[in-house]
Amino acid sequence: MTKILVIDDHPVVLQGCRRVLEDAGIEDITLASNLIEGFRAYRNDRPDVIIIDLAIKKGVLVGLTFIRRLRVHDKHTPILVLTMHEDPMIASQSLRLGANGYILKDTSSVDIVKALQMVRQGKPFLSHAIASAIAVMETKGRTNPLSGMTLRELQTLELIAQGKQYAAIAEELHVSYKTIANTCSQIKTKLGVKSLPELMRIAIDHLPEMAGHRGSDRGGLQDRGGKIW
Repeated sequence: MTKILVIDDHPVVLQGCRRVLEDAGIEDITLASNLIEGFRAYRNDRPDVIIIDLAIKKGVLVGLTFIRRLRVHDKHTPILVLTMHEDPMIASQSLRLGANGYILKDTSSVDIVKALQMVRQGKPFLSHAIASAIAVMETKGRTNPLSGMTLRELQTLELIAQGKQYAAIAEELHVSYKTIANTCSQIKTKLGVKSLPELMRIAIDHLPEMAGHRGSDRGGLQDRGGKIW
């Protein structure tokens, strides 16, 4: 019997996934509303496929980091990303970090089941529009623009990717608002961008690749007993 773990912070999506899977004849379904619950369920149940939304609570960087960390422990369990994000950079990053499939939330139930079956068999699956957009993007070639960033700049970018404003970033990093404003100004100059949305897009696309260069990993999943990985 196939075991499926679905991780999403929207109850309506979770219940919708349950109905789609049950209609496809799958009965062993575990639902998790956050990443800590998701990893705990993975550890206890060892599902055959994990279906995960990327934008859980703090933005897509958290979901991408979850995929990267899971792949450190488990190279084989198929991961199917089910998301609203159509950006090919986010999709490409998901695949590079270890996702086996990437589909959009407006995908038909038939295609969701097809995607599930494909990744279960060890085959990749992408929504057609996403596959085309990635192909166009990859033909241009890319390098990581964050390779010259300092640790403080990378930490700041990580919080920007979570959607936090300067005041919240300053509080979390225990520095002044002015320090964060200056840091962001320096980052914009280095990257040749002018706005926070542009910074966020670059951070989401490239930060997970820089995880080994950020020192201590502040984004670890934690429960009452401390980090669980």
